[in-house]
Amino acid sequence: MEAKQWTVRIDITEEGDETTARAVLSSRDISSLTGVGRARRNPTDEPVAEIGDELAVARALADLAGRLLSATSADIAQLTGPTSW
Repeated sequence: MEAKQWTVRIDITEEGDETTARAVLSSRDISSLTGVGRARRNPTDEPVAEIGDELAVARALADLAGRLLSATSADIAQLTGPTSW
């Protein structure tokens, strides 16, 4: 059995009412994949930084997951050929 470790680093930046999160997946097998998510506070809402952070990070992770699935599909297609559904 081989143990592997993949690392996701999440960087969060805030500028005004907008929060941006960048999720970077690194492993020995892939150079890196990056997902990005943004959240923007409605000016009439109370400023609660954690909510913007959570939403931006959730969106970045969802974007990263989609990119990882696309990369996996491309890898499978290289080995088996494209599907014809």
